[in-house]
Amino acid sequence: MTEEFAITIENLNKSFSSFDINASFTERLINFFTIKNEKAHKVLCDINLNVSKGEFIGIIGKNGSGKSTLLKIILGAIKPDNGSKITTNGKLIRLALGIGFDVNLTARDNIYLNGTIIGLTLKEIGDKIEEIIEFAELQDFVDTPIRFYSSGMKSKLSFAIALHADAEIILIDEFFGAVGDNAFKEKSQKAFEENILKGKTIVHVSHSMKTIKNHCDKVLLLNRGRGQLFNDPMQAISTYKSL
Repeated sequence: MTEEFAITIENLNKSFSSFDINASFTERLINFFTIKNEKAHKVLCDINLNVSKGEFIGIIGKNGSGKSTLLKIILGAIKPDNGSKITTNGKLIRLALGIGFDVNLTARDNIYLNGTIIGLTLKEIGDKIEEIIEFAELQDFVDTPIRFYSSGMKSKLSFAIALHADAEIILIDEFFGAVGDNAFKEKSQKAFEENILKGKTIVHVSHSMKTIKNHCDKVLLLNRGRGQLFNDPMQAISTYKSL
């Protein structure tokens, strides 16, 4: 892997084993105890990809095409099939709204919990916690369990924490940019572009063609687990719409 690449993927395949859906109840029961007659369902097939440092890469495709699975493999949360090779050059994290939240804990506790997930030390979280609370505009509710929060309040809290992500490579699953009411959206969009997008390598799974068109340098189109093309956003969007 050369230094200019943040991510290199070679001959990536991923299969999940599942019992034959046409098997009888007795056959399934036997399979459960003997682990026989398993069939492999291939989710990703022969994916090859080079992502340069500082690039913004989009991943699009129909539901079930393998987008989120690919993101999890890059992150290291899922192992690919034997023979696959994934190399990353830099610290990476995955961002998704609300990931890692415990609804029974207070916002303050969840800032510590979520902050560690995005790569911050406890000291760093302690240094930034007041800034996070102020940005999220939740000063009056910081010691309230977030199960009592509205969806908008949860989004604000999650976004304010995400702004402090400590990584060179950021994997974004659907979540993107502005959240909250109009005033907060304007503030959060500006902060998102300055704190998260600037100078980072981004891999973004999305169904929003507007986001893909406005931000991506290149787009990978997945079709039934295969990389149909890896090209400029407009060509990828056009091909996707024709599927």
